[in-house]
Amino acid sequence: MTTTNAIRILLVDPDPIFRLGLRVALEAEANLEIVGEAQTDVEALQLVSLMQPNPTLDLIIVELANYPTINQLCRQLKALYPDLSILLLSSQPLQQLAGTAQIGVEGYCPKGAPITELVTAINTVTTGGVYWLSRNIATDYQENVYSPPLTKRAARFINNLRLSGNNYIQTNLRQIRRELGVPGIPALERAVLAGKVRELQTARWLLNHLLSVSPQQEQVETPSTISTNIIESSNVLVQEAPQLSSPRSLQSDLFASCVSQFQLPLHNVTDVALEIDILRVDKKRDLLYLILQKLAEVLDELRNSQVEINQLQELKYIILRDLWQTATTEFFGKFSRVRIDGNYVEIVNLLLQDSDAIQSEILNYIPLFSEFLSYLIFQNDWHIDNAIYSADSTEARANALMILENIIIQVGNSVIQPLLNRLADVESIKKDYYDRQYISTREIERFRNNLSWKYRLRNYYKEPQAIFESRYEIFVFAPRGIAKTSIYASRRNDLTQLRGIPLFITLMLEFRDAVAPRLQSLLSFLGSGVVFVLTQVVGRGIGLIGRGILQGIGSVSFLEGKNKKP
Repeated sequence: MTTTNAIRILLVDPDPIFRLGLRVALEAEANLEIVGEAQTDVEALQLVSLMQPNPTLDLIIVELANYPTINQLCRQLKALYPDLSILLLSSQPLQQLAGTAQIGVEGYCPKGAPITELVTAINTVTTGGVYWLSRNIATDYQENVYSPPLTKRAARFINNLRLSGNNYIQTNLRQIRRELGVPGIPALERAVLAGKVRELQTARWLLNHLLSVSPQQEQVETPSTISTNIIESSNVLVQEAPQLSSPRSLQSDLFASCVSQFQLPLHNVTDVALEIDILRVDKKRDLLYLILQKLAEVLDELRNSQVEINQLQELKYIILRDLWQTATTEFFGKFSRVRIDGNYVEIVNLLLQDSDAIQSEILNYIPLFSEFLSYLIFQNDWHIDNAIYSADSTEARANALMILENIIIQVGNSVIQPLLNRLADVESIKKDYYDRQYISTREIERFRNNLSWKYRLRNYYKEPQAIFESRYEIFVFAPRGIAKTSIYASRRNDLTQLRGIPLFITLMLEFRDAVAPRLQSLLSFLGSGVVFVLTQVVGRGIGLIGRGILQGIGSVSFLEGKNKKP
């Protein structure tokens, strides 16, 4: 039984049995309340985002499979929620996790520590203190391996100074990230902003190092060993070590960055209608989270099946189709039904009947999907924008993040499109899913017509133009909402396969490019001639006539004055 002042805790651990036992043990304490559980780092970030900024969470207890995942999760949490306390409850050696203290993690307890010690650690870190506890494998239990030789009051004071400094630095970092999140920012400006970020990151490292209340902790990172990776269109700063990350760590970093993007405004700021625009913000965010989780499961299945790299190109359409079907089933509920004309219809079975149309209209148009899978599974170099980037480079991660965001948005569109085709004006559907501005029949029909014109325009003009210009148009998350940008890619094979109206469009574009310079020169010459005639001939003639008239008027006035009698 909990009180109104209970410490609200989120448990993060891949083992459901351990989470259950820990939950039962902690909830036996009067001042502790478990408000959520997560199995992975992605689920943890999702739950935290849903609990913030409302004060519904005080502490996260984390245990994950490996140090890079723990480290990255802690970095993301401290970057987004610097006031949120983190306690590591891990079976890994403390020396391996010591680096997390430098990014603001407040405490550590080994798995197997007495519940009384864990409760003490929870109370300490949630009141502004730090608690580092280590277990000796050879003997039994040793305290104060990392406990500071300071009073609780002194530790709290120093920790508050550190948090205050981190908040100031974080405010400046958010401002820079907003500027970096604008698509199309010039390379020089991006480099300057990246330099500012490195300075702020170094300042934050020094602050956490100098005001650390754990003087015995090992120094595992220095500013000289940290390189900063700025993700374009991202609201999250990812720090990467010089050594190459593992594929799973690379995926964890990328997905964590994408999760943080879901906290940005999700309204559409492009001139193109999207199916997900009809959803309420909470439903839209839930759908995006779900697709990201299912994509993570797909990647795990591909790794476990030991798929070969040359098979990804053949499997990409099957994988996207399965991803759409799974996301549709879980988003609407496998056994959810609606009443139509007096009969109950299962939603999912009805929507999955449009699989062929979804495949041809949306899924087949998702670009670079097999290259994205190859990058995350085999850690291949990224070939994009007419350049090759190593897998762990800033450019590779930035481009991979854009491709990931486009995948999530387009799969989200594919989940909603069958709903709009078959159940758009059903009252129960509108009540459960739609944004308020789309609840009237007129607005729904207008929305559907806009979508219909979007696909006609894309098929007959936009896509041929993009193929001819060797680029893909993709949707990304930006600080102001869902934006549209372009990336270069060789599309010669697509160009050779164009037929009918799309081919005619590319020919017209080529004709325009060939004729435009000559026509422009001709118009410029004719324009110069017209200007010459108007100014030198017509203008001068009009000037002479006007001057003659004025002189004539002056002469008449003079004669009239002279002949006037006194």
